[in-house]
Amino acid sequence: MKAHPLNLSLALAGGVTLASMIAINSELAAYSSPVLASWFAHGIGAITSLLVLITASLLAGKKLTILPKVGTPFWAYLGGIPGAFTVVLAAITVNSPLGLSGSLALIMAGQVLFGLVCDGFGLFGLTKRPLTLTDGITLGLMATGCLLTLFGRG
Repeated sequence: MKAHPLNLSLALAGGVTLASMIAINSELAAYSSPVLASWFAHGIGAITSLLVLITASLLAGKKLTILPKVGTPFWAYLGGIPGAFTVVLAAITVNSPLGLSGSLALIMAGQVLFGLVCDGFGLFGLTKRPLTLTDGITLGLMATGCLLTLFGRG
């Protein structure tokens, strides 16, 4: 599979914004609590998403669509639940001896591992993709990278 350069750039930008969000939110959590910081992150995120939705609809000259299509599976509405836990858990771990880089290394490893499980079983409506030796090598290299990030500082 060959990915389009724009998609590669967008995915990389998504990683940068995720790391930024975690760092910023963890700072707020240090002055309040991880749960309160999550509330602010999701509240401001909801407002920002609404503004982006309105702007994108206006720029595309399309009618503003604020509800998903009929027949959307019920679980597709629940993405905010793991999102809230991600923000809370990251705020806790970033403010621990793991720091931002250690937390991000383990968060990324967890994302890739769960992504492979989802791909392998076709979970959440994804196309089922058999796991390969390359996937196993990738996990091994990621585990090595996590260990170096966590314990490689002399």
